[in-house]
Amino acid sequence: MFNIETYNKVQSVSEAVTLLAENPRARVLAGGTDVLIRLREGDDRYSQLIDIHDLAELQQVQQLASGEICIGAGVTFSQLMDNRLIQERLPLVAQAAGTVGGPQVRNVATIGGNLCNGAISADSAAALYVLDAVLEIEGVSGVRDLPIGEFYLGPGQVALEHSDVLRAIRIPAASYRDYGTHYYKYAMRNAMDIATIGCAAACKVKAGCFDTLKIAFTVAAPKPMRARSAEQFSVGQAVTPALINEIAGLVLQDLNPRDSWRASKEFRLHIIKTLARRVIMAAAGVAEA
Repeated sequence: MFNIETYNKVQSVSEAVTLLAENPRARVLAGGTDVLIRLREGDDRYSQLIDIHDLAELQQVQQLASGEICIGAGVTFSQLMDNRLIQERLPLVAQAAGTVGGPQVRNVATIGGNLCNGAISADSAAALYVLDAVLEIEGVSGVRDLPIGEFYLGPGQVALEHSDVLRAIRIPAASYRDYGTHYYKYAMRNAMDIATIGCAAACKVKAGCFDTLKIAFTVAAPKPMRARSAEQFSVGQAVTPALINEIAGLVLQDLNPRDSWRASKEFRLHIIKTLARRVIMAAAGVAEA
């Protein structure tokens, strides 16, 4: 039983922003995979809906003349996986999208919704973090850009005002060109499960040494995090299994996983090191190929 008090299907993001500003109880409905579950559970905080699903302006995937790739917030994970530009230029994003739920979920869940619900397990977050994604947000004062590193504030908390709507995710050309990338999601089962730990890496290798290494985790801290200490340590160092083992140990300096019913802190620490080694190795292999 869905206790929906009001429902507005808008024709533009600007209309959604206006309606949100007029109604402090209104919530955005995009793919609905989270909102409708909460409604079914009787959560009346989601009973007044503003539907942005299917807005054409949120469903574009395009490469700009600068090389920057712009992904509309309303693009579903299935669309990301099937998009040729994403497959060729941002395979990391397609790889992460493929780990989201099952086919039915991926057909309706949007990348914008995945980010905006603030879950520390968001499957797209680690990949977008190592790609230095910039979020394009429209609010009552206009459109602003926000680096993804400033978007997550804590569990379930993101840097959105009530009337803000995420329009797009932009990936600068310098953040993906010439990078080898890889993502792995560890979960207790292979399908339809939330990540116990998610890990993404992107690296550039020159003359056998790390020119740049970026590595990010989900569910390894109160919000998605980059392992900056390990990243800085890696620069200029020869890419060897011994070095990657050392980096995998250093990533723990920036992370703080917790105990939960899914996994103990001790187990998560073990998985973090294991995934770091595995994901960096794979990304470096792509970069050197």
